[in-house]
Amino acid sequence: MSSLLPSLTLPTKRWSLWCAALALLLLGCGQKPTDETLRFGLATAPASLDPRFASDANAARLCRLLYATLVDFDVHFRPVPALADWARLSPLHYRFRLREARRFDDGTVLRADDVVATYQAILDPARGSPLRSALAHIAQVEAVDLMTIDFHLTRSDPLFPGLLTVGILRARDARLLTLSQQPIGSGNFRLYAPFDTNRVPLERRRDGQRVDFIVVPNESTRALKLLRGELDLAQGGFAPELTDWLSHQLGITVTRYPGTVFSYLGFNLADGPTANPLVRGAIARAIDREQILKFVFRQYARVANTILVPEHWAGNPDLKPVSFDPRAARALLTQAGYGPNNPLRLSYKTSNDYFRRRLATILQDQLRHVGIELAIQTYDWGTFYGDIKEGRFQMYGLSWVGLQLPDIFRQAFHSTAAPPHGANRGRYQSQVIDRLIEQAEAASTELARVALYREIETQLLVDLPYVPLWFEDSVVVQGARVGGYDTDLEGHFDGLNKTVHLRR
Repeated sequence: MSSLLPSLTLPTKRWSLWCAALALLLLGCGQKPTDETLRFGLATAPASLDPRFASDANAARLCRLLYATLVDFDVHFRPVPALADWARLSPLHYRFRLREARRFDDGTVLRADDVVATYQAILDPARGSPLRSALAHIAQVEAVDLMTIDFHLTRSDPLFPGLLTVGILRARDARLLTLSQQPIGSGNFRLYAPFDTNRVPLERRRDGQRVDFIVVPNESTRALKLLRGELDLAQGGFAPELTDWLSHQLGITVTRYPGTVFSYLGFNLADGPTANPLVRGAIARAIDREQILKFVFRQYARVANTILVPEHWAGNPDLKPVSFDPRAARALLTQAGYGPNNPLRLSYKTSNDYFRRRLATILQDQLRHVGIELAIQTYDWGTFYGDIKEGRFQMYGLSWVGLQLPDIFRQAFHSTAAPPHGANRGRYQSQVIDRLIEQAEAASTELARVALYREIETQLLVDLPYVPLWFEDSVVVQGARVGGYDTDLEGHFDGLNKTVHLRR
């Protein structure tokens, strides 16, 4: 702890003084909004507002506002009907029945043909939808009548309804390669003007309330715009110390919500020192998560024991995380053949984001205390992520965002799921885990599936293909002009569906 404190306290003081000085410098600058449009600050622009290609978090959250979906999730991540009810007619056959005559923004009624066209477009390999791999076991999708859709599968999948959360396009739009800059949806919001990389202008359909999503990449600028009233609302995208600083500013309200963003350490399990489970066990025991959460995250996160949050129906709240135990870490390294005369040297890859680089230096310091020399390699996001997918790493840090279904176990840990067929980036191989995943997928009841998924989670904490770190909170910052907005475990923007009042 003593080695950690200096690196955490001094930058925080400098950060606060710098922000305060910059706020004074900009005092009187900028134009405060005078209309009734709510201005929502985003750290990054959505890559696409086409639900067939909405793979980043902001794109997915905005598409939820613009497009209706067949299925949604309850607070425990169980699939529930949205546009449609469903029945499992056989292990390979699901039937969905639209519940209402929902209308698109142009007045046309959403029908079964629109659903079919949307999913056929995603399944078309020529279009390159990033959602295709999760739905690749759909053999056929067809309209039975105006309100009924049949999905035929190539393999049994009791979790299948939870995959059908894609926003539904008009059939004529789904057949296009790209949408216009003002696409037509049937969600609770519509675009009232074309969007671009700097602004997404939405209007709530029921009452005309406008919400402009303004992209402000620099977090300090975004914070100052909130202080000046040029933004009314922001969610996430702030370093914990800046969030803390904002919480003490007049007119600003900061609210934290437990989140599902799962951060972890990944390893090369096919080659090198990290293929040795003793080394991974040592690393897991050398990291003091509690101190990192206290001094770096300012408690805007919670320790993770597995990939699914405790609130998830398949989560395992009783599973104890690996404890901080430097003595045990050193013993495991000795057992693996490392020591003062033969130190373990590893490389750690991360993005060049300031906060992620800072976390890397803290991990480097903690591992050094048990005899591991960690060389940090930082890259722009594209290069970093490309290296991870290609397996060019010894050790890396990443996060999973938006996990809803326990099919993540197949995607991340099944031996057949190495890229490009899945996200088993470390090339983890376990006959035990493969068998448990397949048994869980074939189980006839949720109770049986829960037992098997918890067995998977327990075994993964023994094998440690990932070292679970923490679940990061969702943080909402509201300016003086707005109130009543909230979010959920997944960090959705759905709080905008209800009345969010603007103070005069």
